[in-house]
Amino acid sequence: DPEKKEDDAMQTPPVTAAAADQIFETRKHEADEFYAPRILTDDEDLQLVQRQAYAGLLWTKKFFCYFVEDWLVGDKNMPPPPKERWNNRNATWTHMYASDVLSMPDAWEYPWFAAWDSAFHCTAFNNIDNEFSKSQLLLFLSDRYLHPDGQIPAYEWNFSDCNPPVHAWGVLRAFKSAPIRKNRDFAFLKSSFHSLLMNWQSWVAKRDFNNDSLYAGGFLGLDNIGVFDRSAPLPDGQKLQQADGTAWMSFFASCMFQIAMELAQHDPVYEEMAGRFFMAFTSIADALNKSQLWDEEDGFYYDVIVTPSGKKYPMKLRSLVGLVPLFACTTISKQALDSMPSLKARIEWIVENRPDLAENVTLMSHCSKTLKRLERPFLQESDDESETLDNSTQYLLAIPTRDRLRRVLEHMLDENKFLGKYGIRSMSKEYEDPHPFQFKQGDFTHEVRYLPAESDLTMFGGNSSWRGPVWLPMNYMIVQALDRYYQFYGDSFKLDYPTGSGKQMTLKQISNNIAKRLASIFTNDEDGSGRPAHGSMKDFHRRNNLPVLYYEYFNPETGAGLGASHQTGWTALVANLIMKISTDGLVDDDE
Repeated sequence: DPEKKEDDAMQTPPVTAAAADQIFETRKHEADEFYAPRILTDDEDLQLVQRQAYAGLLWTKKFFCYFVEDWLVGDKNMPPPPKERWNNRNATWTHMYASDVLSMPDAWEYPWFAAWDSAFHCTAFNNIDNEFSKSQLLLFLSDRYLHPDGQIPAYEWNFSDCNPPVHAWGVLRAFKSAPIRKNRDFAFLKSSFHSLLMNWQSWVAKRDFNNDSLYAGGFLGLDNIGVFDRSAPLPDGQKLQQADGTAWMSFFASCMFQIAMELAQHDPVYEEMAGRFFMAFTSIADALNKSQLWDEEDGFYYDVIVTPSGKKYPMKLRSLVGLVPLFACTTISKQALDSMPSLKARIEWIVENRPDLAENVTLMSHCSKTLKRLERPFLQESDDESETLDNSTQYLLAIPTRDRLRRVLEHMLDENKFLGKYGIRSMSKEYEDPHPFQFKQGDFTHEVRYLPAESDLTMFGGNSSWRGPVWLPMNYMIVQALDRYYQFYGDSFKLDYPTGSGKQMTLKQISNNIAKRLASIFTNDEDGSGRPAHGSMKDFHRRNNLPVLYYEYFNPETGAGLGASHQTGWTALVANLIMKISTDGLVDDDE
């Protein structure tokens, strides 16, 4: 009887203060039980930073609603919207029908989605809600979001903008977050791969302007990092060849290769796709290394302006643009390849018959007793007993050769260039006043200065700066890359850390130290003065025991937070770094 139920409800006694307290205590206990197996550090301050990062990440989940066709056409019985909308941003995205709970960059200041942010969000989410992570990644690949031409929508104000292609990497991370292989979600991986094939083709069709495997993508999420707005057309028919755009595509290819390898272990059909992406990787990496994007004199990667006559002008500005080529690296086990004879034969054919592709790309075997560059056919077992291949043998697929990797890292680990107290700077400190970088072309001179804090330009709204500050997602990719190289080179590859210090470290030791520098942004200073992230307000935060703020980016000299103050989205990656520090492991160690 509905009326009786209503009467009973009205007679329910009010909740007492003691009962309310008990509810809160129960929920706190449940939360403690949930986080206990996920937070492994014994350091109480790191525990707090990690747990609040996860809490903030959960807080960024908000409802997002945007029906593009309704926005263009307007509502019934209401005045029609301006006709100019049909010639403006998002007009070609009439299929876009968003009505979903999304992980947003900042639920207060940026209450919308950004495609490449989301892949990093999901990587942090994997440790607390892997199912949400997978559903979020699939959502952007669904027919309600993915454009018919294969492009993933960038962000609300212009879906057609170009973000770095990190979605395949996000899919891999979500798939491999299950520690036991047999428990991994192959249905998710297969579904994602099929849609990612469309996304791959969209990049190839739209961004390889000269069909030479050298890609452009505009600002690629790095806003004002360039000498000028890299999304704007260049005058007089000039074109921009981008070191990061090309490297991101090589990275994309390596991720697709790894996904196809995983799927091929259950269905041999995918061996063919793995072979295709191996070929794509080597072609792009070869083009990158043989072009003027690599500067042999400086030992660094740069963007290049190409005139209609074919003349090239390298823009020798050392920034994150030249570090992105380090990201595209993966190891392949001999055991996995031996189980895929078709793929093994295809790769061997490529290397034997296309030595031009292998000339400047790292294809190295890690034998039981030695490292050897593959001057002989790839995968061919050596007759030399000192190079016997066993099941622990690995092959490295990477853009930089061992020598080039060392040369780039010498720049990156230099405290007068990229290495800051709180992480890797987005631009070299060598351009600090009074020594700005200058690029001269004809009668024009462009200047770029190292800016450790907020931008002094209006480019991209002026509310972000990639000319010096530390950004967590890119630092995370650097740490991951160093771990990948360590998995292959091991203790045989050591560098001065910092550069010129005379103190030699392995790549794993270096990656662990960078992770600690990044985590120290959020932990209390040794003198008890507060957390560097809170800047000039750290004493106020300390005295009032206020929550940790996970800013958008950070001053590499002071650790002070900059930009959006609740950017827990990709800044929550600090939780993954704390996991690495706590276990002395490799970031995203999935095997």
